[in-house]
Amino acid sequence: MSTISLRVSEEELKLFQDFAKLNQTSLSELIRRTMLSKLEDEYDLQVFSAYEAAKARGKVKSYSHEETWAELGL
Repeated sequence: MSTISLRVSEEELKLFQDFAKLNQTSLSELIRRTMLSKLEDEYDLQVFSAYEAAKARGKVKSYSHEETWAELGL
């Protein structure tokens, strides 16, 4: 595994350590999970924005339940 160094103030370090302890996890795991969650949220927002832009341009077609069942032959 690789190592990343992060400079924080003593106050921030204490806050991070307390939060990790509260969640019964290591500081490393807390930071890793938080970063991955943030990246996932940003990706989801980009996908949603692209969908909304395509929808605004009339490039998105939606189907009712009835249309979907008929298309599937059900």
